[in-house]
Amino acid sequence: MKPEGLIEPEIIIRKVKAHGHGHHGGAWKIAYADFVTAMMAFFMLLWILGATNEQQRKGIADYFTPTVVQMQSSGGSNGFFGGRSVVTEDGTAIRPESQGRRPITAAGSDTPPGPPQDIRPDSKPGSKADSKAQQQQQFETLAGKIRRTLEADPTLKGLQGQVKFVKTRDGLRIDLVERADFTMFGLGTSAPTQDAGRLVQTVAQAIADTPNRLTVRGHTDALGFARSGDRSNWSLSTARADATRRLLMGAGITGSRFRRIEGVADTDPYVKDNPADPRNRRISITLLYDDPA
Repeated sequence: MKPEGLIEPEIIIRKVKAHGHGHHGGAWKIAYADFVTAMMAFFMLLWILGATNEQQRKGIADYFTPTVVQMQSSGGSNGFFGGRSVVTEDGTAIRPESQGRRPITAAGSDTPPGPPQDIRPDSKPGSKADSKAQQQQQFETLAGKIRRTLEADPTLKGLQGQVKFVKTRDGLRIDLVERADFTMFGLGTSAPTQDAGRLVQTVAQAIADTPNRLTVRGHTDALGFARSGDRSNWSLSTARADATRRLLMGAGITGSRFRRIEGVADTDPYVKDNPADPRNRRISITLLYDDPA
């Protein structure tokens, strides 16, 4: 038995945990990777300095210079060496301004290269090709003038579809085409109608200021004469072409501008699958190039 009034001492039990070498985190791995990357870049720099010459090193420096990259573009593969090998003798970065031979002035000094020019033998100023292109532009202007005149004239407005403009190897051909309800000449004759006279006069006024020479060709359909005698589509087409020439001269075209007046009968039909179609009857006025093909 314990004596009365005796207090037992409090027992405190302390447990101590042993600490081992646990996980310290992965920060050291990132630092080590940065160190290895820096060493690789350093050794690559040393290799480049030892394997290249001064010009190659300048090309590499230009590649990494922002202002130079914006102003100049490297050739080849746009890589470090511009598509060249590091062991070539002239392995500089290729640029457009360094290609080919630089122009030399009369004094023998280099001049800055200018923009490339497309110079061809047939495009010299004053050449035949240049003159032909100018004439083609004039022909287009002339065609537009005739269309506007027909559009503005109430009596000729309905004949706009009968005037065709065709570019040929010889120049601009203006076809005055007949139709079932519009004839340029009396039946079987070369006497022009009133509408034909106004239509030819409109064309004459448009081409009066041009220096180009003219050819006039008459066409007929395949219908023959009931009593032919000495008449034929050949003589009829020729007579109609000559009648058109006289109309043109009456409208101000000088006789020296005519190069050829001819009739081809029905050998060149406008509607090839129907030789008897009235549209095969037509007059072709061609403005020739100064030097026709």
